[in-house]
Parts: sequence; structure tokens; C-alpha cells
Amino acid sequence: MADDRSRVACVVVTYDALPWIEQCLASVAGSQTIVVDNGSSDGTPDAVRKGFPAVRVLESSNDGLAAGWNRGIAETDAEHVLVLNADAWLVEDALERLVDAAERHPRAAAIGPKLLNPDGSLQRSVRGFPTAWRLATEYLYLRKLAPGSRALNAFYGAGFDHETEREVEWVMGACFLLRRSAFDEVGPFDERFFLFSEEVDWMRRATDAGWSVLFTPTARCVHVGGAAHGGRMFRENVRGHLRYLSLHGRPGEAEKARKLLRTSLRARGRLYRGERGRLYREAASWLGSADVDTLLAG
Repeated sequence: MADDRSRVACVVVTYDALPWIEQCLASVAGSQTIVVDNGSSDGTPDAVRKGFPAVRVLESSNDGLAAGWNRGIAETDAEHVLVLNADAWLVEDALERLVDAAERHPRAAAIGPKLLNPDGSLQRSVRGFPTAWRLATEYLYLRKLAPGSRALNAFYGAGFDHETEREVEWVMGACFLLRRSAFDEVGPFDERFFLFSEEVDWMRRATDAGWSVLFTPTARCVHVGGAAHGGRMFRENVRGHLRYLSLHGRPGEAEKARKLLRTSLRARGRLYRGERGRLYREAASWLGSADVDTLLAG
């Protein structure tokens, strides 16, 4: 165990990370750990320094998650880097199991564990790379018409059962082991992604370069989900989809997706009341305010 942990550095980006950061950092004790704090106002940096004096804390302005990951990774030289959300924590020997999977799959650029909700239920973390059609199946609820259909569920890993170790398109960025040699070859995370889709873009670039992404259920990690932003950054999620398609989609696909998303979110805004409906209506209004190039430039 000690040998594996000496080969892994852990990077955690925080933003108002109380109360979960203690469980997060305790789960990686023994590894070199870097916390990059993106301007917390709840005392996170001081709490980390007091409770985990071996952890290095770097305080920064909030330039986004990708920027925080890059800064933390740049401070390490370990063979592997565990990228871990502040609202997530490893279960038992998950780190050793991730390293074992990396050794068995030397072309895996990133290895994701099985994610669990705090109540122990499965949190589906395997995804398919976004396309305009795949986004349509999600935002127009088409996938609910035939939950077992691969055509309508490719965005959610085509109904993958999360019980089998296999290569996948991408895994959620709440927790994944990053191979240093792959990171050096593929390059840093794209800091134009502020929050959401930065891991999708990087894993797409990695697979385009001949690497793979692996999911292993042998390692487990609990993830609270949305603890820092509480769902308030829905527009950034939509922006991430569009930026990804502008970089990796077919010509015109991002603009097609903008129109599709606007239509679906206008419908959702009429369907839902309260805060949820308001978020949908605001995102739809933003999507209708300009073409995709102008929206992304802003």
C-alpha cells in the first residue's frame, strides 16, 4: 500500500468545500496531496492547513476547474495523479486498485472507479462523447421512451451496468487516476472550460491520440455531487456541451446543438416550476441571444 501511494499524487480543487473536504483528504492520506483553492469564502484553506498539515495548499483566484487541475498537476511529478473532487472520497483500498488497473492497462490514460451516492447506491459515471443527437436524447427526454435502447441511451453509456471493467468513452471527472505520461503527451486540460466538460474534452483528445479510458468497478468512490455549485451553474453545463462540439463535432454541429438545446430548455421551462424552471428558462434565453461562436467568445 505504501509503495502504491508513493507513486501517486492527489490533486483536489476546492471552492467552499466544507463540510466534505475532511473525508476527501482523509481518504488519500499517505499520498502527496495538493489542494488548489479557487477563492473559497467558507474558510476551506485554513481548515485544510489545520487538519492536514502535510497537505500543500495553493490559494488562487477562481479561474475554473480545469485551471485548478492544471496548476495542481504542475506541482507534482508522480507517475500517476489522482484527480479528486472535494465532495468525493475513496472507499477502502480504492487507490491501490486504481493503480493496479493502470498497470494492467498500460495504454489507459485515465481510469475511473465506480462512483457511489452517499447512501451507497450507484452513481452512473460512464458516458458517451456528446453529439447533437446524443444531447437530443437527453434534453428532449427521448432516452426515457426506451431505456434499454442503445440508440437512445448512448450519452449515458448505452445502459452500461457499471459492474464490468472495460474501456469506455469517458468517465465523470469526480474521481479518476491520470497517467502522467499520457498527460505529458496529450497536454493540459483546456482552460476555456470553466466548469463541466473539461474532462470530456481531455479524454477525447487522449483517445484521439491513441490512448484509452478505462472504467473499473474494483475501486469505489463516494461522490456527493453538486456540493459546491448546488446546481446553480446549469448554464455552464450547457456552455460546456457547445464548446466540446465546437472543438470535436462536425462542422455546424455546435450551432445545431444550440438550437436544439434552446428548444428543449424552453419546453422544460414551461413544464417545471420554481427554481428548476427558472434555470431552464434563463439558459434558453441565453442560447437564443446569439449564435454559438458569439456565445462561446463571451
